[in-house]
Amino acid sequence: MKSLWLTLSLGLALIASACSKEEAAVVPPAQTMAADATGYYCGMLLSEHSGPKGQILLASGGDPVWFTSVRDTFNFLRLPEEPKDVAAVYVSDMGAAATWEQPGADNWIPAAGAVFVIDSDREGGMGGAEAVPFGKQDAATAFAKVDAASGAGH
Repeated sequence: MKSLWLTLSLGLALIASACSKEEAAVVPPAQTMAADATGYYCGMLLSEHSGPKGQILLASGGDPVWFTSVRDTFNFLRLPEEPKDVAAVYVSDMGAAATWEQPGADNWIPAAGAVFVIDSDREGGMGGAEAVPFGKQDAATAFAKVDAASGAGH
C-alpha cells in the first residue's frame, strides 16, 4: 500500500527554519491561482500541468512564488540559494480537487498541516513523482487505497 505521511512535524520544521517566531505570527492567506500563474523553476503556466501545486508567500511581500508541483515547493525551501523569508507555504488539497488534471485554483491548505501520500503512481507537474497533499486523513487514505488498487488512483 502507498505510504501516508503526516507532515505536521516536517512542515513545521521547514517553516520554522525559514521563519522567526515574530514572522510566524502574521500568516498571509493563500492566493487564488490566476490563469497566468507561472512556475518558479520551469517558467511554464501552472494550468498546463496536472496534479497538485504549491505556493510560497514571502514576508518581504510581492506575488506568490508558484510551483507546478509540491516536490518543487519543498525543494525551494531546502535550497540554500533561495529566499528564506518564508511567511507561508500552501499546497493544493487534492481531496477538494475536481480531478487530477484540474487541482483547483482556491483549494489551498497549509503544507504544515497536510497529509501526504508518498510513493503514488501519479505524476505531478513536469512528469515527476509527486507527494500528494490532502487536508483530511480519510481523503488521503481513500486516495492511497485507490492508487494501490489501480496503479494510478484519483
